[in-house]
Amino acid sequence: MGVTDRVAIVTGSGQGIGKGIARVLATAGAKVVLNDLITEKVDAVVSGFATDGLEATGHAANVATAEGAESLVAAALDAYGRVDIIVNNVGIARDGWLAKMSDEDWDVVIDVNLRSQFLCCRTVVPHMMEQESGRIVNITSRAWLGGAGQTNYAASKGAVVSLTRSLALEMARYGVTANCIAPALVDTPLFRGLKDEVQERLIKTIPARRIGTPEDIGNAALFLASDESSYVTGQTLYVCGGRSLGAG
Repeated sequence: MGVTDRVAIVTGSGQGIGKGIARVLATAGAKVVLNDLITEKVDAVVSGFATDGLEATGHAANVATAEGAESLVAAALDAYGRVDIIVNNVGIARDGWLAKMSDEDWDVVIDVNLRSQFLCCRTVVPHMMEQESGRIVNITSRAWLGGAGQTNYAASKGAVVSLTRSLALEMARYGVTANCIAPALVDTPLFRGLKDEVQERLIKTIPARRIGTPEDIGNAALFLASDESSYVTGQTLYVCGGRSLGAG
C-alpha cells in the first residue's frame, strides 16, 4: 500500500501493539519515528529494525505532556523534514470498580490515553494542513463500548472516538484523514502476564477463538495510513475477532 518513503510517528512503540504497527509500516516502506518513555526500549527497537534493513529513528518522550509531544514531532521534522502519518498508540490501564477508584487512577488513565492523543494531534496537524495531506490513526479500544471495572479506561477510549470524529470534520478540507482502530485482546507482554486460566477464559469470549497479534493491528493501521484509504475518515475500525459484536 502507498506509504513508501512516508514519515510515520508511532507513539508507545517500544513494545507490544505499537512496535507491531511500526514494523508493519516500516516493512511497507515508511520511515518510522519510534517513541516510548524509556530510551533503552526505543534504542532496542531501532537497532532491531536496522538489522532487518528497516529505516527508523527513535525519540524517548512523555507524550502526555505538551513538551513531550512537541519534542517528538520536532524530532521527526529534524530527522526527515515532514510528518505524513501519526499513530497515537500510547496507553495504559488501571482497572478497578468506580466506587473504589482513586483520583490518581482516573487522572493518569485519562492523561495517557486521551490527553496524549490531543497533544500529539494538536502539535502535528498544522504541519499536515500546510502539506495538505496526512493520516492520523488513533488507537482506541473495543472497551469504549463499556466494561465493568473499566470506567476510566472506557471513558478515555470513548473520548478518543469522539476526538477523532470531530478532528476528521475539521481536517477533511486539507486532505487529512483521521480514523480510529479499536482492538480487543492482543498478544502483548501484558496479556502474557496474566494467569493461564485467565488467558483461556478471555480467549473464549472472542468469536474467532484467538487473540489478535500486533501485526493484525499493524495491518489495519497500514490501510488507514495509506493512499488507498483517502476516502475513509472519521471511522472506527474494529480489529477484534468479532468481540465487538456482543455485549460481553
